Amino acid sequence: MTTILVTGGTGTLGRLVCERLREDGHTVRVLSRHTQPYAVDLRKGGTVLDSAVLGADAIVHCASSPRGGDERAAERLITAARRAGVPHLLYISIVGVDVVPMGYYRAKLAVERLVRESGLGWTILRATQFHDLVDQVLTGLAKPPVLLLPAGADDQPIAVAEVAARLAELAAGAPAGRVADMGGPEVRSLRSLAAAHLSATGKRRPVVGVPLFGATYRAFRDGGHLTPGQAVGRGTFEDFLKERYPAPR
Repeated sequence: MTTILVTGGTGTLGRLVCERLREDGHTVRVLSRHTQPYAVDLRKGGTVLDSAVLGADAIVHCASSPRGGDERAAERLITAARRAGVPHLLYISIVGVDVVPMGYYRAKLAVERLVRESGLGWTILRATQFHDLVDQVLTGLAKPPVLLLPAGADDQPIAVAEVAARLAELAAGAPAGRVADMGGPEVRSLRSLAAAHLSATGKRRPVVGVPLFGATYRAFRDGGHLTPGQAVGRGTFEDFLKERYPAPR
């Protein structure tokens, strides 16, 4: 039986990865800051981290934070994995980390480099943004009386469960290097996503596109975070909204 460690195993993605791996018959170790017996802050490491990786056949590294610390966490995880002789490290990254010059994307790209140079067998999967994140962002933007959006920008959101299923599949296999990206089924304008979200949540807001400035905005506007050639996702944003915001009976 295969033992697989999932970092960030209680998060939006990691929780579903754990569920899928258990369904497939694997022994799963959940590593997060508050979950016993492997409660670890990866930015600090420690003896619990060493025990978490010991005997693991693979590690699925989902733990990440836009508030910083991803590189330090990856370095400690990789060091512990090397000591334990873990044969496979799988990392989930984001489409466009090599194109969009945003701080969080740059950190993800730096972790990709650490994984590639780790000396471990490795796999890297990049995916577009999850429906959950688009929902969270639009919920925040809809709080004022006017919903302001970056003008001319698109997105390609994907169902988190589909990415979790792919990670579980990859974790059970041999190291595969950089595998094909995963994108949602549709490239959509932010305006159309906002309209769908307003309809699902029963809100009425005028939607106004606002031109922004800077390299990050240009990269998003130019589609650096999209992968239309890998639109392999099936669940649409409307499918997600129907589940998240069911119509009252």
